[in-house]
Parts: sequence; C-alpha cells; structure tokens
Amino acid sequence: MADAPAPVTLTEKAASRLKQMIASEGEDGLAFRISVAGGGCSGFSYKFDLAKESEPGDIASNQHGVKVLVDDMSLLYVLGAQVDYVEDLIGASFQVKNPNAESSCGCGSSFSV
Repeated sequence: MADAPAPVTLTEKAASRLKQMIASEGEDGLAFRISVAGGGCSGFSYKFDLAKESEPGDIASNQHGVKVLVDDMSLLYVLGAQVDYVEDLIGASFQVKNPNAESSCGCGSSFSV
C-alpha cells in the first residue's frame, strides 16, 4: 500500500533551514508543527513551532529528513499547502502557498478562506 500524500509539503530549501534550526536547539527528534489560529489581519494566521512530540489527532509526515506535524483542526485550512523558505532584501522567512486561501495579507502570515 502506498503512503498517502503529505497534507502540507516542504520545499527542500525549507527543510534545509529547519534542519539547521533543529540542530541549533540541541534536541534530537524535534518536529516542525504547522497550525492555524484565528487572528491576523485577514482572519487566520499561520503558526510554526518546533515540537518535542506529536499530540493526539496530529497528522505526521517525513519530508527531506524533517518530521512535519499538522493538527487535525488546522488540516482543513492548510491541506495542499506548500511551505518554502525565502531570503530576499527584506529578510528571510517561511512562506506558505495555500490553495485554500481566498486572500492573504501583504506579509503572507495571515489569510482568509
């Protein structure tokens, strides 16, 4: 049986940066958690954390050597999204390309559905 596709995908650049961040924490086994919270200038905002362990209801995937967790409540809002790491003149950040978002704010950290 084939594995189901990951609900959220990481680009190789995002995974590389996350590996650096996880290594700097000095704890083995940390995972990248993606969640959605109410708020932000467009209604919902993305939240990124490093988690020690998964929680009940989490959907887990392993991508480019990084464990990715999405909680079941956020899944509806981020299913099919891609997380990239972008460095430009303004700075560096993780950016989400979300096919479920009808609109997003100028900084890309919040969205509406």
